[in-house]
Amino acid sequence: MEFGSILQFLEKKTVLVTGGAGFLAKILVEKILRSQPNVKKLYLLLRAPDKNSANQRLRNEIIGKDLFKVLKQNMGSNFSTFVSEKVTMIPGDITCEDLAIEDPRLKEEMWKTIDIIINLAATTNFDERYDVSLYLNTFGAKNVLDFAKKCNGIKVLVQVSTAYVSGETTGLILEDPYREGDTLNGEPGLDIEKEKTLVLQKLNELRLEGATDDSIKSAMKDLGIQRARKYGWPNVYVFTKAMGEMILLQFKSELPLVIIRPTIIISTYKEPFPGWIEGIRTVDSLVIGYGKGRLTFFPGDPESVVDLIPADMVVNAIIVAMVAQVSQPSLEPVIYQVGSSVRNPVRISTIHNVAHRYFMEHPWTNKDGKVVTVGKVKVLSSMASFHRYIMIYYLVPLKGLEIANTTFCQYFRSQYQELSRKISFVLRLIDLYRPYLFFKGIYDDINTQKLRMAARESGVEMDVFYFDPKDIHWENYLFNTHFPSVVKYLLK
Repeated sequence: MEFGSILQFLEKKTVLVTGGAGFLAKILVEKILRSQPNVKKLYLLLRAPDKNSANQRLRNEIIGKDLFKVLKQNMGSNFSTFVSEKVTMIPGDITCEDLAIEDPRLKEEMWKTIDIIINLAATTNFDERYDVSLYLNTFGAKNVLDFAKKCNGIKVLVQVSTAYVSGETTGLILEDPYREGDTLNGEPGLDIEKEKTLVLQKLNELRLEGATDDSIKSAMKDLGIQRARKYGWPNVYVFTKAMGEMILLQFKSELPLVIIRPTIIISTYKEPFPGWIEGIRTVDSLVIGYGKGRLTFFPGDPESVVDLIPADMVVNAIIVAMVAQVSQPSLEPVIYQVGSSVRNPVRISTIHNVAHRYFMEHPWTNKDGKVVTVGKVKVLSSMASFHRYIMIYYLVPLKGLEIANTTFCQYFRSQYQELSRKISFVLRLIDLYRPYLFFKGIYDDINTQKLRMAARESGVEMDVFYFDPKDIHWENYLFNTHFPSVVKYLLK
């Protein structure tokens, strides 16, 4: 694997990025514009009813963010002109043919000029409706592939997936492909087209029954979990992302394809500045609950490895991987798992300890001006102990009630429904996150490590496009960068 300057490669290139307003897409766009201002064009596809709405989202949801303050400083008064010249917003939808781009002249222009497509559009909700997740994460990937095939000069398609397509696999998890029919539990019969038919049949049944919108939503969520677990995946998100990979491998023909599988993406490590984050990541929901004083217990194995990777390292890996593929095209897809569990693992116990120290030294003040004092979290090392604890935790208000039996019954009746809802919600939430709280897998990154080595040997600007998690001192980064950013951007 040999390739030269990344910056030279990006010069005069035209790139289509789907999911243009997403967390990772913004960091990717900012990185390209800042590191190579001579890029020819960045097309950003996002959902919007028209071009004006898309441009408004560009101003409000993308370049209006703190993320772009370094680029603004570098460009000065030329910033707005620069962005208008380099960035074209495209209202569209990857669940539709031709990505729902209606302007025929614009489509022809894109098909003639696009060099690279990076598909970042996805729903990452573990508890998403099956129809929504299937159309976006699976068939959306197919629509992006079909669009890429119409691009005359397309050099590579990059599909950003997730390492957790592996489900609850234990041990060393290789960078192997998933092909249609593959399942995690050996259950035969997985057929992606039949999954789509199943969804349509279920929706038709519900509508004929006169089901409410809320009932349809609930049924679609239940169907997603049911279908995912039938074939060994823990939730609808990773199931539909795995099928997205399958459908790309089945239909890619000779189109060069790179699949990036990041682990849990957290705030930026260095660029454009340390600690930028947007949207609550998996681990951060627990940090926020703890900082607010609401999380006093936590189910999980303290020795389990939590595979974290800063967002800027993921973006750099995407850029270097696509350049490597263009430099030495391969008919076989190349899969890169981008994480830290092999080279620099961090354990749940480390996150607990650093979070405790951080919020003891920097306690959160709530909206009433009250300083929240946190204590050590009670770690529940098995699901059985969690179920016992949750019942006690929610039934505490009833436990000390020393009143007449009839009064107790009246009180219990009035509270039972609310308690049941709370308990059901918490149990469902933990059930969704359980595979990651007790995770026993380590993500092999041999392809990613080969990419790093080849980049260094080829003289690539690795000071600009760094993505080695070995450089991270986890306790220092979590305490001084990530947790302060969680408080600043997310803890509201």
